[in-house]
Amino acid sequence: MKNKTVFFCNDCGYESQKWVGKCPACGMWNTMVEEKISPEGSKSARKDYMKTEAARSKRLADIEAEREERFYTGISELDRVLGGGIVKGSLVLVGGDPGIGKSTLLLQMCETVGTKENILYVSAEESQSQIKMRADRLGVKNPSLLLLSETDLERICDAISETSPKIVIIDSVQTVYSGELTSAAGSVSQVREVTAALMRIAKESGISVFIVGHVTKDGAIAGPKVLEHMVDCVLYFEGERHQFYRILRAVKNRFGSTNEIGVFEMCDKGLSEITNPSMMLLSGRPEDVSGSCVICTLEGTRPVLAEVQALVSRSNFPAPRRMSAGIDYNRINLLIAVLEKRVGLNLSTQDAYVNVVGGIRVDEPAADLGVALAIASSFKGIKIPSGTLAVGEVGLTGEVRAVNSIDKRIAEGIKLGFDCIIIPAGNEKHIPPSGGTVIHKVSNIQEAIEAVENSAKSKET
Repeated sequence: MKNKTVFFCNDCGYESQKWVGKCPACGMWNTMVEEKISPEGSKSARKDYMKTEAARSKRLADIEAEREERFYTGISELDRVLGGGIVKGSLVLVGGDPGIGKSTLLLQMCETVGTKENILYVSAEESQSQIKMRADRLGVKNPSLLLLSETDLERICDAISETSPKIVIIDSVQTVYSGELTSAAGSVSQVREVTAALMRIAKESGISVFIVGHVTKDGAIAGPKVLEHMVDCVLYFEGERHQFYRILRAVKNRFGSTNEIGVFEMCDKGLSEITNPSMMLLSGRPEDVSGSCVICTLEGTRPVLAEVQALVSRSNFPAPRRMSAGIDYNRINLLIAVLEKRVGLNLSTQDAYVNVVGGIRVDEPAADLGVALAIASSFKGIKIPSGTLAVGEVGLTGEVRAVNSIDKRIAEGIKLGFDCIIIPAGNEKHIPPSGGTVIHKVSNIQEAIEAVENSAKSKET
Protein backbone atom coordinates (compact mmCIF):
# COMPACT_ATOMS: atom_id res chain seq x y z
CA MET A 1 0.00 0.00 0.00
CA LYS A 2 1.16 3.51 -0.81
CA ASN A 3 1.57 6.22 1.75
CA LYS A 4 -1.38 8.56 2.08
CA THR A 5 -1.15 12.27 2.66
CA VAL A 6 -3.41 14.38 4.84
CA PHE A 7 -3.37 18.02 5.84
CA PHE A 8 -3.59 19.13 9.45
CA CYS A 9 -3.70 22.49 11.21
CA ASN A 10 -0.58 23.55 13.10
CA ASP A 11 -2.69 25.42 15.65
CA CYS A 12 -5.59 23.11 16.53
CA GLY A 13 -4.70 19.79 14.87
CA TYR A 14 -7.75 19.63 12.57
CA GLU A 15 -7.28 17.08 9.77
CA SER A 16 -8.45 17.40 6.19
CA GLN A 17 -8.08 15.28 3.07
CA LYS A 18 -7.24 18.35 0.97
CA TRP A 19 -5.55 21.66 1.53
CA VAL A 20 -7.65 24.68 2.50
CA GLY A 21 -6.52 28.22 3.10
CA LYS A 22 -8.55 28.76 6.26
CA CYS A 23 -8.84 26.09 8.96
CA PRO A 24 -12.55 25.16 9.37
CA ALA A 25 -12.05 24.44 13.10
CA CYS A 26 -10.07 27.39 14.49
CA GLY A 27 -10.41 29.88 11.62
CA MET A 28 -6.65 30.51 11.25
CA TRP A 29 -5.22 31.19 7.80
CA ASN A 30 -2.35 29.30 6.12
CA THR A 31 -1.86 26.85 8.97
CA MET A 32 -2.62 23.64 7.03
CA VAL A 33 0.50 21.54 6.42
CA GLU A 34 0.91 18.24 4.61
CA GLU A 35 1.80 15.01 6.39
CA LYS A 36 2.48 11.47 5.18
CA ILE A 37 0.57 8.62 6.80
CA SER A 38 2.10 5.17 6.43
CA PRO A 39 -0.27 2.19 6.08
CA GLU A 40 -0.91 0.39 9.33
CA GLY A 41 0.75 -2.97 9.73
CA SER A 42 -0.82 -6.05 11.17
CA LYS A 43 -1.21 -6.60 14.88
CA SER A 44 1.36 -9.38 14.85
CA ALA A 45 3.89 -7.11 13.18
CA ARG A 46 3.30 -4.48 15.81
CA LYS A 47 3.74 -7.05 18.58
CA ASP A 48 7.03 -8.25 17.07
CA TYR A 49 8.20 -4.65 16.83
CA MET A 50 7.35 -4.04 20.46
CA LYS A 51 9.26 -7.17 21.51
CA THR A 52 12.28 -6.10 19.48
CA GLU A 53 12.32 -2.64 20.99
CA ALA A 54 11.99 -4.02 24.51
CA ALA A 55 14.87 -6.43 23.89
CA ARG A 56 17.10 -3.56 22.78
CA SER A 57 16.70 -1.51 25.94
CA LYS A 58 19.67 -1.58 28.32
CA ARG A 59 20.43 -0.34 31.77
CA LEU A 60 22.43 2.86 31.96
CA ALA A 61 25.20 1.19 33.97
CA ASP A 62 25.62 -1.54 31.33
CA ILE A 63 26.16 0.86 28.42
CA GLU A 64 29.74 1.59 27.42
CA ALA A 65 30.09 5.15 26.12
CA GLU A 66 33.12 6.08 24.05
CA ARG A 67 34.32 9.57 23.26
CA GLU A 68 32.86 10.86 20.00
CA GLU A 69 35.09 10.50 16.98
CA ARG A 70 36.11 13.88 15.52
CA PHE A 71 38.20 15.13 12.64
CA TYR A 72 39.43 18.65 11.97
CA THR A 73 38.12 20.92 9.23
CA GLY A 74 41.45 22.70 8.75
CA ILE A 75 39.78 26.02 9.68
CA SER A 76 40.62 26.68 13.33
CA GLU A 77 37.79 29.17 13.89
CA LEU A 78 35.23 26.68 12.53
CA ASP A 79 36.73 23.88 14.64
CA ARG A 80 36.43 26.12 17.69
CA VAL A 81 32.74 26.78 17.11
CA LEU A 82 32.03 23.08 16.46
CA GLY A 83 33.67 22.19 19.77
CA GLY A 84 36.94 20.75 18.46
CA GLY A 85 36.12 19.51 14.96
CA ILE A 86 33.42 17.64 13.05
CA VAL A 87 31.80 14.74 14.90
CA LYS A 88 31.37 11.62 12.78
CA GLY A 89 27.71 11.08 11.89
CA SER A 90 26.60 14.55 13.02
CA LEU A 91 24.01 16.77 11.33
CA VAL A 92 24.97 20.46 11.29
CA LEU A 93 22.68 23.32 10.22
CA VAL A 94 24.33 26.53 8.97
CA GLY A 95 22.04 29.57 8.70
CA GLY A 96 22.50 33.20 7.77
CA ASP A 97 21.38 36.05 5.54
CA PRO A 98 21.75 35.74 1.76
CA GLY A 99 25.29 36.56 0.60
CA ILE A 100 26.77 36.41 4.10
CA GLY A 101 29.24 33.63 3.18
CA LYS A 102 27.64 30.29 4.15
CA SER A 103 28.37 28.51 0.87
CA THR A 104 31.82 30.11 0.68
CA LEU A 105 32.80 28.79 4.12
CA LEU A 106 31.62 25.25 3.39
CA LEU A 107 33.31 25.17 0.00
CA GLN A 108 36.58 26.35 1.56
CA MET A 109 36.18 23.62 4.18
CA CYS A 110 36.13 21.05 1.37
CA GLU A 111 39.68 22.15 0.49
CA THR A 112 41.11 22.33 4.03
CA VAL A 113 39.45 19.31 5.66
CA GLY A 114 42.39 17.13 4.66
CA THR A 115 40.49 13.87 4.07
CA LYS A 116 41.23 11.59 1.12
CA GLU A 117 37.71 10.17 1.20
CA ASN A 118 34.96 11.54 -1.01
CA ILE A 119 33.17 14.79 -0.16
CA LEU A 120 29.80 15.29 -1.85
CA TYR A 121 28.70 18.91 -2.39
CA VAL A 122 25.03 19.01 -3.42
CA SER A 123 23.78 22.34 -4.72
CA ALA A 124 20.10 22.76 -5.42
CA GLU A 125 20.55 26.41 -6.40
CA GLU A 126 23.60 26.41 -8.71
CA SER A 127 24.77 24.34 -11.66
CA GLN A 128 27.98 22.36 -11.55
CA SER A 129 29.75 24.87 -13.80
CA GLN A 130 28.76 27.73 -11.48
CA ILE A 131 30.13 25.87 -8.47
CA LYS A 132 33.33 25.16 -10.43
CA MET A 133 33.78 28.87 -11.19
CA ARG A 134 33.36 29.74 -7.53
CA ALA A 135 35.73 26.96 -6.47
CA ASP A 136 38.41 28.28 -8.87
CA ARG A 137 38.04 31.77 -7.40
CA LEU A 138 38.45 30.37 -3.87
CA GLY A 139 41.37 28.12 -4.83
CA VAL A 140 39.51 24.86 -4.08
CA LYS A 141 41.19 22.01 -5.98
CA ASN A 142 40.47 18.94 -3.81
CA PRO A 143 40.38 15.88 -6.13
CA SER A 144 38.08 14.08 -3.67
CA LEU A 145 35.37 16.75 -4.00
CA LEU A 146 32.31 15.59 -5.96
CA LEU A 147 29.73 18.10 -7.22
CA LEU A 148 26.05 17.34 -7.76
CA SER A 149 23.36 19.74 -8.91
CA GLU A 150 20.07 18.13 -7.84
CA THR A 151 16.86 19.01 -5.99
CA ASP A 152 15.21 15.56 -5.77
CA LEU A 153 15.79 13.95 -2.37
CA GLU A 154 15.59 10.39 -3.68
CA ARG A 155 18.30 11.03 -6.29
CA ILE A 156 20.48 12.71 -3.69
CA CYS A 157 20.16 9.65 -1.45
CA ASP A 158 21.11 7.41 -4.38
CA ALA A 159 24.20 9.54 -5.06
CA ILE A 160 25.21 9.29 -1.39
CA SER A 161 24.91 5.48 -1.44
CA GLU A 162 26.92 5.25 -4.69
CA THR A 163 29.81 7.55 -3.69
CA SER A 164 30.00 6.71 0.06
CA PRO A 165 31.32 10.16 1.05
CA LYS A 166 32.71 11.15 4.43
CA ILE A 167 31.05 14.57 4.33
CA VAL A 168 27.84 15.66 2.57
CA ILE A 169 26.93 19.33 2.08
CA ILE A 170 23.35 20.25 1.09
CA ASP A 171 22.93 23.80 -0.22
CA SER A 172 20.18 24.49 0.63
CA VAL A 173 17.62 22.40 2.50
CA GLN A 174 14.71 24.69 1.49
CA THR A 175 15.20 23.91 -2.21
CA VAL A 176 15.31 20.10 -1.88
CA TYR A 177 12.01 18.22 -2.18
CA SER A 178 10.73 14.69 -1.73
CA GLY A 179 8.61 13.18 -4.52
CA GLU A 180 6.46 11.39 -1.94
CA LEU A 181 4.90 14.72 -0.94
CA THR A 182 2.84 16.88 -3.27
CA SER A 183 3.66 20.16 -1.52
CA ALA A 184 6.16 22.59 -3.00
CA ALA A 185 9.83 22.68 -2.03
CA GLY A 186 10.46 24.85 1.01
CA SER A 187 7.11 24.10 2.66
CA VAL A 188 6.95 22.98 6.28
CA SER A 189 6.34 19.33 5.44
CA GLN A 190 9.04 19.20 2.75
CA VAL A 191 11.73 20.75 4.97
CA ARG A 192 10.85 18.42 7.81
CA GLU A 193 10.83 15.31 5.60
CA VAL A 194 14.12 16.20 3.89
CA THR A 195 15.86 16.91 7.21
CA ALA A 196 14.56 13.66 8.72
CA ALA A 197 15.90 11.67 5.75
CA LEU A 198 19.32 13.33 6.00
CA MET A 199 19.39 12.69 9.74
CA ARG A 200 18.75 8.97 9.18
CA ILE A 201 21.59 8.85 6.65
CA ALA A 202 23.97 10.60 9.05
CA LYS A 203 23.18 8.35 12.02
CA GLU A 204 23.02 5.03 10.18
CA SER A 205 26.07 5.44 7.92
CA GLY A 206 28.28 7.72 10.06
CA ILE A 207 28.40 10.42 7.36
CA SER A 208 28.75 14.00 8.60
CA VAL A 209 26.08 16.14 6.93
CA PHE A 210 26.06 19.94 6.65
CA ILE A 211 22.83 21.59 5.52
CA VAL A 212 22.49 25.26 4.62
CA GLY A 213 19.29 26.97 5.80
CA HIS A 214 17.76 30.23 4.67
CA VAL A 215 16.60 32.76 7.24
CA THR A 216 13.47 34.87 7.52
CA LYS A 217 13.29 38.67 7.82
CA ASP A 218 13.51 38.28 11.61
CA GLY A 219 16.79 36.36 11.31
CA ALA A 220 15.38 32.94 12.29
CA ILE A 221 15.88 29.77 10.27
CA ALA A 222 13.10 29.52 7.68
CA GLY A 223 10.78 26.55 8.05
CA PRO A 224 9.47 24.73 11.11
CA LYS A 225 11.17 25.26 14.47
CA VAL A 226 11.47 21.48 14.77
CA LEU A 227 14.24 21.74 12.15
CA GLU A 228 16.58 23.21 14.76
CA HIS A 229 15.56 20.57 17.30
CA MET A 230 16.35 17.68 14.92
CA VAL A 231 19.94 18.64 14.08
CA ASP A 232 22.96 18.19 16.34
CA CYS A 233 24.45 21.63 15.86
CA VAL A 234 23.06 25.00 14.74
CA LEU A 235 25.48 27.63 13.47
CA TYR A 236 24.46 31.20 12.64
CA PHE A 237 26.51 33.40 10.34
CA GLU A 238 26.15 37.01 11.47
CA GLY A 239 27.36 40.33 10.14
CA GLU A 240 26.40 43.08 7.74
CA ARG A 241 26.73 42.31 4.03
CA HIS A 242 28.44 45.67 3.47
CA GLN A 243 31.07 45.07 6.17
CA PHE A 244 34.15 42.89 5.93
CA TYR A 245 33.78 40.98 9.19
CA ARG A 246 31.64 37.88 9.75
CA ILE A 247 30.85 36.11 13.04
CA LEU A 248 30.01 32.40 13.15
CA ARG A 249 28.07 31.61 16.32
CA ALA A 250 26.98 28.24 17.73
CA VAL A 251 23.52 28.52 19.30
CA LYS A 252 23.10 24.75 19.74
CA ASN A 253 25.78 22.08 19.98
CA ARG A 254 25.25 18.60 21.38
CA PHE A 255 28.97 17.91 21.30
CA GLY A 256 30.45 21.18 22.54
CA SER A 257 29.93 24.56 24.15
CA THR A 258 27.22 26.89 22.95
CA ASN A 259 27.68 30.60 22.25
CA GLU A 260 31.23 30.04 20.98
CA ILE A 261 32.11 32.36 18.10
CA GLY A 262 34.48 32.29 15.18
CA VAL A 263 35.49 35.54 13.47
CA PHE A 264 36.21 35.81 9.76
CA GLU A 265 37.00 38.55 7.29
CA MET A 266 35.52 38.53 3.79
CA CYS A 267 38.28 38.97 1.22
CA ASP A 268 38.56 38.71 -2.56
CA LYS A 269 39.48 35.04 -2.30
CA GLY A 270 36.93 34.03 0.31
CA LEU A 271 36.89 34.07 4.10
CA SER A 272 40.05 34.45 6.14
CA GLU A 273 40.30 33.73 9.86
CA ILE A 274 40.70 36.43 12.51
CA THR A 275 42.65 34.79 15.34
CA ASN A 276 42.60 37.90 17.57
CA PRO A 277 39.17 39.54 17.21
CA SER A 278 39.90 42.08 19.97
CA MET A 279 42.66 43.74 17.95
CA MET A 280 40.42 43.69 14.89
CA LEU A 281 37.51 45.37 16.69
CA LEU A 282 39.77 48.03 18.28
CA SER A 283 41.68 48.92 15.12
CA GLY A 284 41.23 52.56 14.08
CA ARG A 285 39.85 53.57 17.50
CA PRO A 286 40.14 57.31 18.24
CA GLU A 287 42.24 58.22 21.26
CA ASP A 288 41.26 60.42 24.21
CA VAL A 289 37.80 61.43 22.97
CA SER A 290 34.52 61.73 24.81
CA GLY A 291 31.78 59.16 24.28
CA SER A 292 34.10 56.22 23.57
CA CYS A 293 34.78 53.37 26.01
CA VAL A 294 36.20 49.85 25.64
CA ILE A 295 34.25 46.92 27.08
CA CYS A 296 35.08 43.20 27.46
CA THR A 297 32.40 40.66 26.60
CA LEU A 298 32.76 36.92 27.00
CA GLU A 299 31.77 34.86 23.95
CA GLY A 300 31.79 31.25 25.10
CA THR A 301 35.28 30.84 26.57
CA ARG A 302 36.82 33.72 24.59
CA PRO A 303 37.08 37.26 26.01
CA VAL A 304 36.51 39.83 23.27
CA LEU A 305 37.25 43.55 23.60
CA ALA A 306 35.05 45.97 21.68
CA GLU A 307 34.56 49.72 21.48
CA VAL A 308 31.26 51.32 22.47
CA GLN A 309 30.56 54.80 21.15
CA ALA A 310 27.84 57.09 22.46
CA LEU A 311 26.65 60.45 21.16
CA VAL A 312 24.45 62.61 23.40
CA SER A 313 23.10 65.87 22.01
CA ARG A 314 20.25 68.24 22.79
CA SER A 315 16.97 67.08 21.30
CA ASN A 316 14.84 69.23 19.01
CA PHE A 317 11.76 67.07 19.60
CA PRO A 318 9.34 66.82 22.54
CA ALA A 319 10.33 63.17 23.00
CA PRO A 320 14.11 62.62 22.72
CA ARG A 321 15.36 59.97 20.31
CA ARG A 322 17.06 56.80 21.47
CA MET A 323 18.89 54.64 18.94
CA SER A 324 21.21 51.66 19.38
CA ALA A 325 23.22 49.34 17.14
CA GLY A 326 24.82 46.15 18.41
CA ILE A 327 23.18 46.33 21.84
CA ASP A 328 19.64 45.92 23.13
CA TYR A 329 17.56 49.09 22.76
CA ASN A 330 15.69 48.49 26.02
CA ARG A 331 18.97 48.08 27.89
CA ILE A 332 20.07 51.51 26.68
CA ASN A 333 16.87 53.07 27.99
CA LEU A 334 17.39 51.34 31.33
CA LEU A 335 20.97 52.64 31.70
CA ILE A 336 19.89 56.17 30.73
CA ALA A 337 17.21 56.05 33.43
CA VAL A 338 19.78 54.90 36.02
CA LEU A 339 22.16 57.73 35.04
CA GLU A 340 19.38 60.27 35.34
CA LYS A 341 17.99 59.02 38.65
CA ARG A 342 21.13 57.89 40.52
CA VAL A 343 23.81 60.18 39.10
CA GLY A 344 21.72 63.27 38.37
CA LEU A 345 22.44 63.63 34.66
CA ASN A 346 19.63 65.48 32.89
CA LEU A 347 19.21 63.17 29.90
CA SER A 348 15.44 63.62 29.48
CA THR A 349 16.04 66.45 26.97
CA GLN A 350 18.93 64.76 25.16
CA ASP A 351 19.03 62.47 22.13
CA ALA A 352 21.22 59.40 22.72
CA TYR A 353 22.83 57.22 20.06
CA VAL A 354 24.86 54.14 21.07
CA ASN A 355 26.85 51.93 18.70
CA VAL A 356 29.12 48.89 19.14
CA VAL A 357 31.87 49.31 16.54
CA GLY A 358 32.72 46.44 14.20
CA GLY A 359 29.29 44.92 13.65
CA ILE A 360 29.45 42.67 16.74
CA ARG A 361 26.34 42.24 18.89
CA VAL A 362 26.73 42.43 22.67
CA ASP A 363 24.08 40.82 24.87
CA GLU A 364 26.06 40.35 28.08
CA PRO A 365 25.23 42.46 31.18
CA ALA A 366 28.97 42.89 31.83
CA ALA A 367 28.94 45.57 29.11
CA ASP A 368 26.62 47.82 31.17
CA LEU A 369 29.38 49.77 32.90
CA GLY A 370 31.21 50.62 29.67
CA VAL A 371 28.00 51.71 27.95
CA ALA A 372 26.98 53.90 30.91
CA LEU A 373 30.44 55.50 31.03
CA ALA A 374 30.33 56.22 27.29
CA ILE A 375 26.93 57.95 27.65
CA ALA A 376 28.04 59.95 30.70
CA SER A 377 31.31 60.85 28.97
CA SER A 378 29.52 62.23 25.91
CA PHE A 379 27.04 64.19 28.02
CA LYS A 380 29.66 65.74 30.35
CA GLY A 381 32.39 66.10 27.72
CA ILE A 382 34.84 63.89 29.64
CA LYS A 383 37.64 62.43 27.53
CA ILE A 384 38.02 58.78 28.52
CA PRO A 385 41.73 57.83 28.23
CA SER A 386 42.34 55.37 25.42
CA GLY A 387 43.94 52.85 27.81
CA THR A 388 40.80 52.48 29.93
CA LEU A 389 38.73 49.28 30.03
CA ALA A 390 35.40 48.98 31.90
CA VAL A 391 33.69 45.75 33.01
CA GLY A 392 30.61 45.40 35.20
CA GLU A 393 26.85 45.01 35.41
CA VAL A 394 24.82 48.04 36.48
CA GLY A 395 21.75 47.54 38.68
CA LEU A 396 18.66 49.73 38.98
CA THR A 397 19.94 51.32 42.18
CA GLY A 398 23.16 52.35 40.44
CA GLU A 399 25.31 49.62 42.01
CA VAL A 400 27.99 47.87 39.95
CA ARG A 401 27.58 44.12 40.35
CA ALA A 402 30.21 41.40 40.00
CA VAL A 403 30.60 39.48 36.73
CA ASN A 404 31.97 36.03 35.94
CA SER A 405 35.44 35.19 34.59
CA ILE A 406 36.92 38.52 35.64
CA ASP A 407 40.43 37.03 35.53
CA LYS A 408 40.11 36.23 31.81
CA ARG A 409 38.79 39.72 31.06
CA ILE A 410 41.59 41.45 32.96
CA ALA A 411 44.23 39.22 31.36
CA GLU A 412 42.90 40.07 27.89
CA GLY A 413 43.01 43.79 28.69
CA ILE A 414 46.57 43.58 30.02
CA LYS A 415 47.66 41.59 26.96
CA LEU A 416 46.41 44.38 24.68
CA GLY A 417 48.16 47.10 26.69
CA PHE A 418 45.35 48.66 28.78
CA ASP A 419 46.80 50.46 31.79
CA CYS A 420 43.53 51.29 33.61
CA ILE A 421 40.79 48.71 34.21
CA ILE A 422 37.56 49.49 36.08
CA ILE A 423 35.90 46.44 37.65
CA PRO A 424 33.19 45.77 40.29
CA ALA A 425 34.31 45.75 43.91
CA GLY A 426 32.67 42.33 44.27
CA ASN A 427 35.33 40.80 42.02
CA GLU A 428 38.23 41.94 44.24
CA LYS A 429 39.11 38.38 45.35
CA HIS A 430 39.55 37.12 41.78
CA ILE A 431 41.98 39.74 40.43
CA PRO A 432 45.03 38.14 38.75
CA PRO A 433 48.53 39.70 38.93
CA SER A 434 48.21 42.96 37.02
CA GLY A 435 51.80 44.23 36.89
CA GLY A 436 51.76 47.97 36.25
CA THR A 437 48.08 48.10 35.30
CA VAL A 438 45.90 50.18 37.63
CA ILE A 439 42.77 48.32 38.79
CA HIS A 440 39.92 50.54 39.99
CA LYS A 441 37.36 48.69 42.14
CA VAL A 442 34.02 50.52 42.19
CA SER A 443 30.76 49.72 43.96
CA ASN A 444 28.43 52.10 42.06
CA ILE A 445 28.22 54.04 38.82
CA GLN A 446 29.08 57.36 40.52
CA GLU A 447 32.44 55.99 41.68
CA ALA A 448 33.14 54.69 38.15
CA ILE A 449 32.51 58.15 36.64
CA GLU A 450 34.77 59.76 39.26
CA ALA A 451 37.52 57.22 38.49
CA VAL A 452 37.33 58.13 34.80
CA GLU A 453 37.41 61.87 35.58
CA ASN A 454 40.47 61.47 37.84
CA SER A 455 42.23 59.32 35.25
CA ALA A 456 41.53 61.91 32.55
CA LYS A 457 42.89 64.74 34.75
CA SER A 458 46.07 62.80 35.54
CA LYS A 459 46.61 62.16 31.82
CA GLU A 460 46.31 65.88 31.07
CA THR A 461 48.82 66.84 33.76
